[in-house]
Amino acid sequence: MNLRKFMSLFACALVLGVASFASAGVPDLQETTADLAYTGTETLSLFNLPNGAGKAFTASFLPGGSETDGTINLVLRDGFGDPIANFAAQDMWISSQDDGMVPCGGTAGANFNTNAAGETSWANPIFAGGYSQALCIVYINGDALTSNGGLALSFNSADISGDGVVNLTDAGFFSGYLGGTEYAGDFNNDSVVNVSDAGFMANSLGASCP
Repeated sequence: MNLRKFMSLFACALVLGVASFASAGVPDLQETTADLAYTGTETLSLFNLPNGAGKAFTASFLPGGSETDGTINLVLRDGFGDPIANFAAQDMWISSQDDGMVPCGGTAGANFNTNAAGETSWANPIFAGGYSQALCIVYINGDALTSNGGLALSFNSADISGDGVVNLTDAGFFSGYLGGTEYAGDFNNDSVVNVSDAGFMANSLGASCP
């Protein structure tokens, strides 16, 4: 083997080695997985409030109005499939695909830093308003996961306008939905906007982002 060919092969091996080294401990969007605790085929709905007094993911609504566990569980892995521990919770967040769910502060971060197995979750209520029936997308450092196309979780809130406070503007929107099927006012996901939803609205008035 001549020297030029040897040096070329050595350079290629060096580049590949550096690339592999660089991926160790770095989140990989394909290797990282996020799933709902609920394993059925229905799309769940989560009722949020700007002050964080909405429903926990563990009390997400099924179509029809019954509750189930809609916790999002994430396992953060690098390019080798190895778990990444102690990754900052604020660098992992969820959003609706159409940005209709509006988190206070701009993002809805994970509940805690990843543990030794690379695991974290979204189970606690989030501080958010707005509404969306689009897929729920998980982001790592601002990039959407590619291991799935999104999670079947919708969001609504008594803060219908998504301006960070539940006020008379939202009550006005809600009154226009009464008797109909508009998802924005169907807070318990039973396919009708009625007195049950009016209770959610009445109890939420004044709730605002911290």
